[in-house]
Amino acid sequence: MLMFLLRRLGTMLLTAFCLTFVVFFLTNLQPNLEKLAKTEASARMTDEQVISWLDIHGYGEPLLVRYGEWLGVVKGWTRTNPETGKITGRCIRDGMDPATAPRYCGIFQGDWGFSTVFKNPVSSIIGTRLAATGWLMLWVLIVMIPTSLIVGVLAGMREGTRLDRTLSVGAIASTATPEYVSGVILIVVFSSTIVGLSPILHHWGWISTPYLFKGSATSALDHITFENFALPVLTVSLYGTGYIARMTRASMTEVMTAQYIRTARLKGVKFRNVVIKHALRNALIAPFTVIMLQIPWLLNGVVITETLFNYKGFGWTLVQAASNNDIELLLGCSVVAVIVVLLTQLISDVGYVYLNPRIRIS
Repeated sequence: MLMFLLRRLGTMLLTAFCLTFVVFFLTNLQPNLEKLAKTEASARMTDEQVISWLDIHGYGEPLLVRYGEWLGVVKGWTRTNPETGKITGRCIRDGMDPATAPRYCGIFQGDWGFSTVFKNPVSSIIGTRLAATGWLMLWVLIVMIPTSLIVGVLAGMREGTRLDRTLSVGAIASTATPEYVSGVILIVVFSSTIVGLSPILHHWGWISTPYLFKGSATSALDHITFENFALPVLTVSLYGTGYIARMTRASMTEVMTAQYIRTARLKGVKFRNVVIKHALRNALIAPFTVIMLQIPWLLNGVVITETLFNYKGFGWTLVQAASNNDIELLLGCSVVAVIVVLLTQLISDVGYVYLNPRIRIS
């Protein structure tokens, strides 16, 4: 197991370097750099002025050198502004003496750069936004995992029955409905003061406010309540619940037809005990892998939901960085996404071994 983990960690590091380099290359294309120069300096800059601005701010160096500077394995650049005579550099912050500035400042040193949109360090922005998305992901998993497993197990236990067909149709419908559709439907039904359930319930005196749930989750950044957080959680959960339920149903159906299940039932073991003690653990092997793979999907899939409900988390930040050409923030978001994907895959592989004792790692 130790050698397996070491090999996987080595593969993860190599994969992380490759993926981050691809993202670095795409975000540092010449049109993006020219747009950055005109955004930060002046939209009426000439081509010569753009080239001069990029060179003064370190973007004129070769791509591999800048990638090494961003990682923190190459010494940061320094320049002398020809107009002001001031010394600037990648590692020289405002008010810092160039003589005492560090020589290396990159990802490995904990310096993720500076956001040109939010005017704050990238690390602090991502830390705050990632914490907000973490709460959303936590409640989504709390709702999604038990619901999907219960639906999948019930459908798999009663294959071919009316219950199986009903639950399967519901799971397929939820999977086929994207978040931007289900989110809008939920807002119209539960948050609109004109149509949906809210005006009816308010007219009957069942609710004191003209809406049942808030259509915006901005207030959840300060204080999470059922009123302002239910719709975003439900929107994200619906898609994943149907997908995991279908996988669980397929796995449960296969296990319930196994020979040892038939033997247990012929020996007179209660059906409930057969399901709980014999079938459920083997049936959860495939859904476990699917659930673990849902975590990176949640991190990047909340982009639509957070934008729709104006919840300023990781997905919302990613949209703002991409739309405003915030290169450093985009790179920081890519690092987080790569780390989450690789770690969840590692946890999935290790957990799969423990769930299925027939698998042995040499």
